[in-house]
Amino acid sequence: MKHNTRQPAILLLADGTIFHGKSIGISGTTVGEVCFNTGMTGYQEIFTDPSYFGQIMVATNAHIGNYGVNEQDIEADKIMISGLVCKNFSFNYSRDNASGSLFDYFEKHNLVCISDVDTRALVSYIRDHGAQNAVISTDGKSVEELKQILADAPDMKGLELASKVSTKAPYYVGEPTATYKIAALDLGIKKNILRNLAKRDCYIKVFPYDTNYETMKAFNPDGYFLSNGPGDPEPLVLAQEVAKEILKNNDPVFGICLGHQILALANGIPTYKMFNGHRGINHPVANVLTGKGEITSQNHGFAVDKEKLEAHPDFEITHLHINDQTVAGMRMKNKNCFSVQYHPEASPGPHDASYLFDQFIENIEKATV
Repeated sequence: MKHNTRQPAILLLADGTIFHGKSIGISGTTVGEVCFNTGMTGYQEIFTDPSYFGQIMVATNAHIGNYGVNEQDIEADKIMISGLVCKNFSFNYSRDNASGSLFDYFEKHNLVCISDVDTRALVSYIRDHGAQNAVISTDGKSVEELKQILADAPDMKGLELASKVSTKAPYYVGEPTATYKIAALDLGIKKNILRNLAKRDCYIKVFPYDTNYETMKAFNPDGYFLSNGPGDPEPLVLAQEVAKEILKNNDPVFGICLGHQILALANGIPTYKMFNGHRGINHPVANVLTGKGEITSQNHGFAVDKEKLEAHPDFEITHLHINDQTVAGMRMKNKNCFSVQYHPEASPGPHDASYLFDQFIENIEKATV
């Protein structure tokens, strides 16, 4: 197999810092914003999460690939990360229901991966110096060539990426005879969000990211959902217009991650790019309304401006990230609208926050009484 001859590989950060490693056997060069995920499991779900589009993932877990892959453990139909950086890449795997190895999966999707990197040092560096673009190369390109590739790469701030991952045509999920109809705006939606809605007796029509409100309304939904997704929320002007129309008509709406940020922007509350995002499956969140704590799955590099949110007369904060007090959830006082910055559908991650889907259904029931 190719991995018997491990070639030298390189990771170059935008500030000129270099980390050395080895290729797992897939030749190529790839560029993206470097980020890290602290999850100890769930790597396949992470690699296929559309919110990671355009990013090079650093795995903090020391072993990646040790339980192979399963075709059921996907959040999209293809790998979404630009490349992977890890410490130990496992070519062999052990898992009863695995359908193949991670290497074969990467080879199928032509994903560039660099292993044998000191990921502890790399993650510490990213923590100290912030998120930045990076390039990984396993095909022998010189440092000068890689610097030029980096110079041509767009910055994540101001970058619209929802169009790269959204469905091209509407599709349906669930049973047509279900009790509730949901119109979902696909900004990079995860499959497990749709599963969570479908198992709560919802029939979902998923619309492309640039769909207008009238088109979604024609489905005659009981509620609207604004999905997660990659990139900066600010350029998504059409999605913000949809959110404004939903709120103008006081329709029940639930937003997750990017959808949460869209709801803020639709109300004149700004967002900002974080020095380092939240990415992992053990992030602590305080529910301000109940006083309870939640362990959550998170994946975002942008956040809602807390001061501006607190100053807005129509909003209240419902959840706060315990580590840094950033906004993790909000709701409107005068509208049937709430949203969270984290991922209640998890996949991977704990199920502490799955009650939020029940809350959405309760809001729909109240609206139809």
